[in-house]
Amino acid sequence: MPLTVLTDGDVRSLLLSLTRDDVLTLQNNLAEALHDYSTGTQETTACCSANQPQRLSIPGSRGQTTLFMPASTSTSTGMKIVSLASAPASSSSPSNNSSTTLVSTTSNTSADPSTTSSQSTTPRGSLTLLDKSGTPLAFMNAEELTAFRTALAASAIFSRRARVHSITVFGAGKQAYWHIRLALLLRGEEIHHINIINRTFEGAQPLMQEIYKSEEWAHLRTANGKLRFSVMSREYVEYGRLLKEHVREADVLFMCTPSTAPLFPAEFLTSNEGRKKGRYISAIGSYKSHMVELHPDVIRQAVAPDHKHHHHRHAEKGGVIVVDSIEACLKDAGEIIQAGLGADQLVELGELIMVKKAAMKEIEMGGVGEKGLKRWLEGGNVVYKSVGLGLMDICVGEDLVMLARERGVGITIEDF
Repeated sequence: MPLTVLTDGDVRSLLLSLTRDDVLTLQNNLAEALHDYSTGTQETTACCSANQPQRLSIPGSRGQTTLFMPASTSTSTGMKIVSLASAPASSSSPSNNSSTTLVSTTSNTSADPSTTSSQSTTPRGSLTLLDKSGTPLAFMNAEELTAFRTALAASAIFSRRARVHSITVFGAGKQAYWHIRLALLLRGEEIHHINIINRTFEGAQPLMQEIYKSEEWAHLRTANGKLRFSVMSREYVEYGRLLKEHVREADVLFMCTPSTAPLFPAEFLTSNEGRKKGRYISAIGSYKSHMVELHPDVIRQAVAPDHKHHHHRHAEKGGVIVVDSIEACLKDAGEIIQAGLGADQLVELGELIMVKKAAMKEIEMGGVGEKGLKRWLEGGNVVYKSVGLGLMDICVGEDLVMLARERGVGITIEDF
């Protein structure tokens, strides 16, 4: 059995070559695996939650954390090992020319040291895959893979939203990179504004240079004549006003920072004004119990009963938070833990996607279906919280190995 070895450059080149149809195929494969995770049993599928051990975390002497994430599917078993540096407390950054707005950092406001750290928090490590007989199948760099598979899972709900004209992104690292790229690949013709908020303007420059100068982004940055980018940092003197504006006006919020403090006040979304608009919020940057990007009050309001006694028009809410794994989020998702939520207030993405598919099929065939579910997912306030599953890495990694072999990417070691 040959062993495929993929460097970070190999994985990146494969991901950058993906077409919209390729992404939809990978998205569907991941959705099927997550559905099996949420609803399957050991008798019916290898992807069931019983076959996916919880990740093991080992602290390092320099503040870093190493995660060991084993998982299995019906065709492979594997382990991702990644190390992450200590997390800064919050995120933000700026920009201004032609279709890019650059908000310069001119104030001397002293920021919390944890918000100005230049240390990279990008997970670095590898993924090892074995086939179903236990024979080594592949060994690949997991840096780009981790960011891509997280954004791919988040895109499952994004793809179904009725309105995606305005997107606000917190962070400018690899997670932000792939959330933006997949959004443009999937819905580029409908997106008018992408507002990036980062710790520092300098930190956002590599991302903006990639978007505006890279050949791999040429077809995306010209997807439509209305597409505009802006970048803002927290040091800007009008940061508070613009932050509120970007959050309130957003149809979609991508939160991609390893923050230990909420990235904006809860009032932006919990007030009567903030609740008028339906938004999709993907909060994927924090991954430990002490870390939060989204204020717990926003989480609490999302699950609170709607008594219909208010005199203001509010966007529909589902009464639950969507998560990748109930077990993992109750253990590691700071927003969920600090909001005091229980398992009955969470629904797994894998279960939700398939319920919606069944409901849509029923509606198409003339039935009633779950029209409330459809309205909520397409236009209501939907919060998705993810701390990451090894199953995501195995599923997407296996697909990338198949693509690499088809396209002649990477190194193949025969008779390994």
